[in-house]
Amino acid sequence: MAAPNPTPKSGEGDFPYWLVALVVLGAAIGIAVVVSDLYTQVFLTVSKGLGITVLVTLIAFTLATALGLAIALLGLSDSRALRQFSRFYIELIRGIPVLVLLFYIAFVGAPGFVQAWNFLISPLVSAGLVEPLLVREVSLMWRAIIALTIAYSAFIAEIFRAGIQSIDKGQVEAAKALGLSRFQRFRFIVFPQALKVIFPPLSNDFVAMVKDSSLVSVLGVADITQMAKVYAAGSFRFFETYSIVAYIYLVVTIGLSLMLRQIERRMREAQPGR
Repeated sequence: MAAPNPTPKSGEGDFPYWLVALVVLGAAIGIAVVVSDLYTQVFLTVSKGLGITVLVTLIAFTLATALGLAIALLGLSDSRALRQFSRFYIELIRGIPVLVLLFYIAFVGAPGFVQAWNFLISPLVSAGLVEPLLVREVSLMWRAIIALTIAYSAFIAEIFRAGIQSIDKGQVEAAKALGLSRFQRFRFIVFPQALKVIFPPLSNDFVAMVKDSSLVSVLGVADITQMAKVYAAGSFRFFETYSIVAYIYLVVTIGLSLMLRQIERRMREAQPGR
């Protein structure tokens, strides 16, 4: 009896009709931007906020990844107090909507930080060596970056934890028997293998943060969405304006998704035995 053919993975090898449809839609909007003076004006106005969107995303995601890794390592430590703190942080932050956290950091956290800072430097202020810090001197953009960092760090911590725990404990024990330190075991044995598990969900979070960066517009940060809000409020061209906003976000996020998917595929192909 002939052996049954292996069942292909779901969706593997399918022609990307979805991508063709999106390319056609994107081309249609792109043509409208080129041939229509109105759409050109909207595009040029809104795209001025692209740099802020990219800057906020890159800084916040880098900080969130570093903080998430630290929180994950605390959760895997031998100390019960550190493990409990890690779990407390993750559950607390994951339970708060990003928009609520953004408002809290911007209008509660920042003033609280300013008060604490001025209290610490009060002797220097009394001596006339430094000026007290004012709340308005704390940039709204940095308040938004800190909020996104904290919000995403909890989810990224869980990604790191799952990836690290997916590594066979036998490999760690073998490395320990060879005399490798804890840092060396993590650096040379655990993390390189865990990265292949961590990368797909981490890249998804990166794309998600690009979209969630639009929330900073509620603080008046001049990103794509804020530029669109200002333009639409003045011109009453809501359909044209938000169509362009959606178009820009689609181009950025789909382009990132395709690029990250290629990196993920190469990482899978680089695995031994494949």
